[in-house]
Amino acid sequence: MSLDQSADQHYRSRVARVIAHIVAHPLAAHRLEDLAAIAHFSPFHFHRVYSSIAGETVAATVRRVRLALATRLLKQGGQSITQVALEVGYDSPQAFTRAFSQFTGQSPRAFQRDMHRLILDPGAGHTAGRTEHTLAVQIVERPAQRLHALRHQGPPSTIPHTQRRLYLQCGQRATHRLGASCGDPQDTGGDFRYYAAVVLPEPLPAADGGLELLDIPAGLYARHTLTGPYTRINAALAAIHTRWLPASGYEPDDRPTLEHYLNSPRNAAQADLRTDLLIPIRPTPSL
Repeated sequence: MSLDQSADQHYRSRVARVIAHIVAHPLAAHRLEDLAAIAHFSPFHFHRVYSSIAGETVAATVRRVRLALATRLLKQGGQSITQVALEVGYDSPQAFTRAFSQFTGQSPRAFQRDMHRLILDPGAGHTAGRTEHTLAVQIVERPAQRLHALRHQGPPSTIPHTQRRLYLQCGQRATHRLGASCGDPQDTGGDFRYYAAVVLPEPLPAADGGLELLDIPAGLYARHTLTGPYTRINAALAAIHTRWLPASGYEPDDRPTLEHYLNSPRNAAQADLRTDLLIPIRPTPSL
């Protein structure tokens, strides 16, 4: 590792401590002076260092983490929109609704309704203002694939930081953008692993900026194309596992679950994002 790479990694690890603190205490005041002290940076320069590494301001990270918490609370149910708004630090449901709609592409009420439908009745979806009553899952076979990947460090709510790092390193060279994950993102035991990944026409050095080569074996997948914000991915995957898979004649395989991002928030509205969710499967053996 070069001196520049070592210094960059040192800066990133210090900023990562700040992000971990924000995630662990989403409703704290998060004064700039306190966060700078956690990272051992001067308060006068901390905001510039943080923005250059994280790709957003501290305030934007705090907002993202609080709204990610709001998605979990809305998905759980049992609280009104106003109660959730107050719990995640908003003074009014109106301000919360504006921020939440920008974050997810739909209002809190619509998000809660869709999550309830997807979890309890995963055969119902919502597309272009109409209700559909089938959870469309196709069985597809994919060849072996080599990905250039960055392993995500931290909670799932900060995955966009890792995706941004990968985009800055690979940019327009990438022909496909994917996420590869193992384990349950809701598991706090530390078994969850997520990689931001791309397919490149020409290989880069494996050690370039922390990039790893990730070999995905060939095999069968259950594929569902999700339309809408990324905040719906976990609920859709849970619906496929609990409702479609048991009666399908297949069982989960040991390969990573893949998310193939067919477009990007850089050029598509949240409601228009399209993601192929790919769960690795194998035929259920006869008993």
